[in-house]
Amino acid sequence: MSALLRLPSALWLLLLVAAPLVLVGAIALSWQAEGVPPYAPPWAGQGINTDNLRLILEDPHYRSALGQSLLAAGATAALCLLLAIPMGFGIARAGRWRNALLAAVLLPFWTGFLIRIGAWIGLLRDEGWINGVLRAAGLIEDPIPLLYTYGAMLVGMVHAYLPFAVLPVFAAATRLDPALEEAAADLGATPARAFLTVTLPQVVPGLAAAFLLVFIPAAGEYVIPELLGPPEATLVGRVLFQEFFQNRDWPVASALAVALLVLLIGPILLFQRLGRAA
Repeated sequence: MSALLRLPSALWLLLLVAAPLVLVGAIALSWQAEGVPPYAPPWAGQGINTDNLRLILEDPHYRSALGQSLLAAGATAALCLLLAIPMGFGIARAGRWRNALLAAVLLPFWTGFLIRIGAWIGLLRDEGWINGVLRAAGLIEDPIPLLYTYGAMLVGMVHAYLPFAVLPVFAAATRLDPALEEAAADLGATPARAFLTVTLPQVVPGLAAAFLLVFIPAAGEYVIPELLGPPEATLVGRVLFQEFFQNRDWPVASALAVALLVLLIGPILLFQRLGRAA
């Protein structure tokens, strides 16, 4: 009976997770070819092609794309975590306002993703609200180039992924025993010292989970760097789009996707371990 209950979830994972990964891996070992689809699989008679994987490891362009993606994801996750700690603890201790504040954190998910990015474009462009307010206040004469910069890209990514960091911090904060902080205060600890020595160590797994929950999807982000980032921000998502749709080199694009997956296996396994520990 238990096996029958697990069968639907096993089929779901097989069809929607394992099968696409196997297909991407097979394309990464294929040969570029004319036609639809534009590749010759290993079983078509030409054998396995490992040149695509070798190219990803040796070409500075692809190595730079992987490095920039991991750096941008790490910066996004760190900024989200810095904002999520006071937000998560504040919501957990907000009393009757808790549900309203939690709904405010989730509110961005109720609107379209592209609409939110479009709002940032309206705010950051040369004729946008930010430059308009600064010029009206007499602080600047010429508009500050805010759009299509690394700063704009990070702002957009932090705004998009912040709820993914707030929710684990909030969940960890709600499980804390307030009596421990009260005991630390009775022993003479200041609120800041009690937070750093008593409260913070208890929520380290939640903080790590929040960081990884942002870092893993942000590493493959395409839309935000494309719409808000500078042209030189060649992250993996951008390079994948170029290889798939412009160069039509599906084997190289698949090899790059496999390389990114290999780099993220460690964080994914760590996130699963933290989830089981929680």
